[in-house]
Amino acid sequence: MYKVIVALVAVILFSSCTDNKPTENEVLITGNIKGLKKGKLYIQRVQDSTLVALDTIILNGTSAFESKVQLDSPEMLYLYVDRGQTNSIDNNLLFFAEPGKINIDTNLEFFLAEAKVTGSKNQELYDQYKGIISKFNDQQLELLQAQVLGQKGSKNYSAEENSKKQDALLKRRYLYAANFALTNADHEVAPYIALTDIYDMQPRYLDSIHSKMTPKVLKSKYGKKFTEFLKQQKEVK
Repeated sequence: MYKVIVALVAVILFSSCTDNKPTENEVLITGNIKGLKKGKLYIQRVQDSTLVALDTIILNGTSAFESKVQLDSPEMLYLYVDRGQTNSIDNNLLFFAEPGKINIDTNLEFFLAEAKVTGSKNQELYDQYKGIISKFNDQQLELLQAQVLGQKGSKNYSAEENSKKQDALLKRRYLYAANFALTNADHEVAPYIALTDIYDMQPRYLDSIHSKMTPKVLKSKYGKKFTEFLKQQKEVK
């Protein structure tokens, strides 16, 4: 009798441990939003240019949350927090989900700025990419500010020189994005960057990125979209 009880307990414990284990095409999203004790969260994806909810999470007394969604391949999803009566543009957190376990920790006050996403290699790479791109954006802002001041009569301002700097900065940004996608062509972040940030780059650069992609990446959602995009571009020409 004792052995039977022990066996039953073991089965129950094993079941409880495996219940939350994601399947091959499933992502388990866990997380915590400090400061949010009651409200709704939505896991969303872009479908036909519209955000569609994959799951709705109701929080009541706890800031921790959990969700399981089906994904055939890595994909950019959104974690949307419903703040009720409070209007804020700081509501939708973009993250690169992939089958497996992902954790999102942040807080209600600085929902986007202090968000930390772990468990996704594509997210890790995308964070690296965004870190450098943000520096290009800062430099672009400085040049635009100089342009505005120059138009207002600021001394030692050259419109021609400022324009040359902006053009050179844009080229460096595009080359960095292309090189990053080329270097990481074995991850789905590569076709995503190609489709969102450098889709209007010279075809030879895009073809180089595409040729370096692994079969796994080419079969992914963004890999297929990128292949179709290149095909359409060539048909137009």
